[in-house]
Amino acid sequence: MYKNTQWSWIIWAFLGWFATFVAMAIYLLGHNALLYGFIGILALIGYLFYGLTLEVDQKQQTVSWWFGPGILKKTVKIDELQSFAAVTNSFRHGIGVKITHDGWVYAAHGFKAIEFVLEDGTQYRIGTNDQAGVLAALEGIKKSAQ
Repeated sequence: MYKNTQWSWIIWAFLGWFATFVAMAIYLLGHNALLYGFIGILALIGYLFYGLTLEVDQKQQTVSWWFGPGILKKTVKIDELQSFAAVTNSFRHGIGVKITHDGWVYAAHGFKAIEFVLEDGTQYRIGTNDQAGVLAALEGIKKSAQ
């Protein structure tokens, strides 16, 4: 089994930046339940999107990816893949989850990704900091299936 988590340091940087403004507001305005609630929301976002995990399970013949503890999880059987390849995202792909003209994009940070094209034509670009490791795990499953 191959499993790699790419940490979302950009998301953490933005959350930290927002938190400094909230801390300054608490300092200037005093204790306020709404400000503490906003800090709670920032902490929840940080927990839910701390990183993007990509997993290739050789036993179950699946590839899965998800943010944080398992939010927005997607699992695809290797048999459903028409192709997979290392690709480079651009700035327009951004971070997070979105649909673009290249299909669905899941990205934590950086530009390196693996593109999966399913038999039905659906495309996914999954950000990773270990393209070679992901491709090697997928190739190993393809070779063992033949």
